[in-house]
Amino acid sequence: MSASEAPQRLDERQGLGLPPWVVVAAVGLLTGLQPLTTDLYLPALPQMQAGLGVDAAAAQWTLSVVILAFGIGQLVWGAIADRFGRAIVLRWGLGLYVLASLAAVLAPDIAVMLAARAAQGACLSAAVVCGRAMVRDLFAPEDGARVMAKGMSVLGLLALSGPVIGGLTVTHFGWRPTMALMALSGLAIWLFVWLRLPETLPPERRQQRLDWLAIVRQWLDIGRHPTFRAHALLTASTYGGLYVFLALAPFVFIRVLHLSGTGCGLVMASTSLAYLSGTVVCRKVLPRGGLLGTVRLAGWCSLAGGAWMGAASLWQVAQPWGLGVSAFGLLPGLWVYAFAHGIHQPCGQTGVVAAFPMRAGAASALSGFVLCAVAFGVGALLAWWSGLPGWAGTIHPMSLGVALGGALTAWTALRRVQRHGLAHAPA
Repeated sequence: MSASEAPQRLDERQGLGLPPWVVVAAVGLLTGLQPLTTDLYLPALPQMQAGLGVDAAAAQWTLSVVILAFGIGQLVWGAIADRFGRAIVLRWGLGLYVLASLAAVLAPDIAVMLAARAAQGACLSAAVVCGRAMVRDLFAPEDGARVMAKGMSVLGLLALSGPVIGGLTVTHFGWRPTMALMALSGLAIWLFVWLRLPETLPPERRQQRLDWLAIVRQWLDIGRHPTFRAHALLTASTYGGLYVFLALAPFVFIRVLHLSGTGCGLVMASTSLAYLSGTVVCRKVLPRGGLLGTVRLAGWCSLAGGAWMGAASLWQVAQPWGLGVSAFGLLPGLWVYAFAHGIHQPCGQTGVVAAFPMRAGAASALSGFVLCAVAFGVGALLAWWSGLPGWAGTIHPMSLGVALGGALTAWTALRRVQRHGLAHAPA
């Protein structure tokens, strides 16, 4: 990347009144709204299923529609953010998110709930796509990966507290108050953005017009870049395995392994703590190992975590000495997988925009769409798989699904990213 193409560093733009902690907090809060939207209510899923009078597969769709709308919304908001700037998109997107969350609180049936959750996902995408793109506005790729890792630590704290708070809330107050917590979280982040976060995309680096035909051609051009494809596949595959856990954990740990809602929340919080540890290690390893070395380390961890989960399924089938798998028997594999995820995400999300300093919003949005399309497909497969005779009411769809995610992530990290992971052709 030439000096003329590189974005200004944060320390060169102090005239904006933007201290480093504001960038880290903004990235963490904006991207952290996603796990709050998906994880906070997960301990309440079985109770929501009963309250709305639907089966488990229908309850799982309340997560799948968020992911689908989140992916499609990124394509729209990313283009708008590249044209008009990040600040206006954030303010509108977060404001509408709060309204959608209130609709979910009041939903009388599954149809209204699904519509409200889809609206949440579409509005959430504005926050996440701008949170990722603003890092590219301000930093070169490896510097951006370190900033992203710090922001992901904030995200990890939100992901850590979300299931615990959700589990306690559903245990003592019911499932609807868990949805109200999302509205309060969105309102708090909207106030932070309004009061503390200025525009990060200067007018001279914005797209001159909003031509959707040109934008589609732009997506096609970005999608042909090997660095983009390598990192987009990395973020999608690691999240695909995590999504298996998110979608099925409430039913596996509460109904199959007989934990309480609070216990399930603590299990999910422990994986968030492992994820948080991964983001910390990412920051430490990046200066020494570089982007490729850091991803390589995480790739082996993804493989190890997936292998543990596959072995857990085999143990459950064989049951040597009459002992089946307990909740604690699954945790080491989930912890290692989540730890690797905490490294892959900041590296991958920085990598997808590394070659596109002038089109960071579009590249971030396209990567997010790919991730969400994969997750939606995984969700549809899980709804079918977990209802099959012999598979329903077992740990196998979750454990084997995470195992497959670990294998694909390891292959991507150790092969595709090592070959194409560094951007040599800025665009």
